Amino acid sequence: MFSKKIWFMLVIVALLAVMAAQCGAQPEPQTIVETVIVEKEVQGETITVVETVEVEKEVVKEVVKEVAAADPDADRVRVDTIVGTEPPSLDPALATDATSLFFIRQIFTGLAAFDEKANVIPSLATDWSVSEDGLTWTYSLRDDIHWVHRDPNTGEFEDLGPVTAQDVVYGVLRTLDPNSASNYAYVLYMIAGAEELNTVDPNAEDFEDIKAAVGVSAPDDTTVVFTLKEPAAYFPAITAMWITFPQPQAAIEEWGDNWTEAGLIVTSGPYTLRDWTHGAEIWIEKNPLWVNADEVQIELFGGPIIQEASTGMAMYENNEIDLMADPGWGPPLPDMDRIKADSQLSQELLIAPRLCTYYYGFVNTKPPFDNVLVRKAFAAAIDRQSLIDNVTKGDQLPAHSFAPPGIFGNVADNFDIAGWLVQENYADQLAQAQAWLAEAGYPDGEGLDLVLMHNTSEAHAQIAQAIQAMWVEAFPRANITIENQEFAVFLNTLLPDAPDEEKPHIYRLGWCADYPDSNNWLNDVYHSKSGQNYAKFFNEEFDALVEEAAFEPDPAKRQELYAQAEKIFIDEETAIAPIYYYTYVRLYKPWLTPVISPVTGDPVAEWRVDWEAKKAATGE
Repeated sequence: MFSKKIWFMLVIVALLAVMAAQCGAQPEPQTIVETVIVEKEVQGETITVVETVEVEKEVVKEVVKEVAAADPDADRVRVDTIVGTEPPSLDPALATDATSLFFIRQIFTGLAAFDEKANVIPSLATDWSVSEDGLTWTYSLRDDIHWVHRDPNTGEFEDLGPVTAQDVVYGVLRTLDPNSASNYAYVLYMIAGAEELNTVDPNAEDFEDIKAAVGVSAPDDTTVVFTLKEPAAYFPAITAMWITFPQPQAAIEEWGDNWTEAGLIVTSGPYTLRDWTHGAEIWIEKNPLWVNADEVQIELFGGPIIQEASTGMAMYENNEIDLMADPGWGPPLPDMDRIKADSQLSQELLIAPRLCTYYYGFVNTKPPFDNVLVRKAFAAAIDRQSLIDNVTKGDQLPAHSFAPPGIFGNVADNFDIAGWLVQENYADQLAQAQAWLAEAGYPDGEGLDLVLMHNTSEAHAQIAQAIQAMWVEAFPRANITIENQEFAVFLNTLLPDAPDEEKPHIYRLGWCADYPDSNNWLNDVYHSKSGQNYAKFFNEEFDALVEEAAFEPDPAKRQELYAQAEKIFIDEETAIAPIYYYTYVRLYKPWLTPVISPVTGDPVAEWRVDWEAKKAATGE
């Protein structure tokens, strides 16, 4: 007779059949040949034999398929996109790039923020005031923004208590701590004692005393006080930057450098980090404990990390993603004419001004670009309007200054400053470029063997190839090689203290406004002490001008100081070659309604999706 083992097997088969029926699966019965262990009684003894038997049953794999189809997130409001590059860091003290900052601004909350007109508005702070001498800024904080942790196993959110003034103090001091090695710490040097802390030897005996002397304190849980070295009317804009965001001390001390990983991270914004599979995908999830959670419609946002815009375009046209925009990419440059001519895609295309400048930097300390004439020659030999008309095709504007239109102190409409970069007659501009290079000792580029480097991207590669062709035509005896690196590696290669021999001669970068003031462009990026000074540009007169402008109370005088600084930086020294002022060039599906901030980018918590329209279009 059959043993209990065989009866147990038959019961399991029956249960699986019932499960399949309940899940809606109706697989046809199949005759399956199986090898089973059977116990039989032979002449009063129980023996175990192995038999091959035929069993008619519903196939279990169909049940598994149906169970797997019951995705718990299937009907959650979701925006699918691609992410164009692996975020180098989601640590507010360390991030420097647009992709990282996009996600940081979704998952963390700062003292202040920017509205759609680039005005500074309260966020974690309810209000702030400044003393009559302009040196003491007092911020009052709300008490209903909480730290949360998402359990990666259960998906449940844990409330870890309110974000306090002490968390703000900890975040500012951690950014300034030389052990953090923050490339943006220089921006906070206006705070009393900040530079002293950031530049001290971490092993100094008086390190803790220097740290305690920094002008940031928390008299109570909802009050933060900053003391500045000199008055700075734009200081509230600084407190809208991620480097002043409160940071979760307990999580950082527990997990160290890994604290920003999904499952470990503690956040304070409308979203938290749900998944970050490095090099593969990243997703953020709505924080149900957020103070305004009822106003946040989109529950999941993210997608695969894909560097090829052409792949993204195919996904977009196949309704697999809802947008092509930061933190992914805009549409591929070769597709722009087709998009503009297409009756449907042209309606989904957004082109709008953006507070950013695309530029090529020169490593000023690396020959031959330690020669200003070489820098001027290569900057002048770029036909910016041709590049825009034939390659980028996004209505960008040719650039002859670092700060773009819309930034306080910009000189974009003053062609007395580096107007030679954007001459109407390119032939005259080219002749000047060739004359400068010959005067530098490299006629027609003879003897030049150069490397132009960009971070990995189809669009950056296409722009580099176009500019390389312009330079080869202008300087036919020069050898110019294009190289690319993954973004995080690229940024490390360019660090000011990295060896010059490992750097390219020319590098691609863009700069977008952290706050709409030329201080953010000239002082924060290319001051000699800045961790962003990838050009290794050192000019005492320039430093003095931007330092004076930072604390000058008279707006007209500040404007003049920044004009003088731009003249030195671009016109006289040509430390970098500005190429064009950006525009937003994006594709949005008709069921998606985004909100765009000119400074902070995309507040996903304010976006809206016609979820039924998306499901109908995608067949979900």
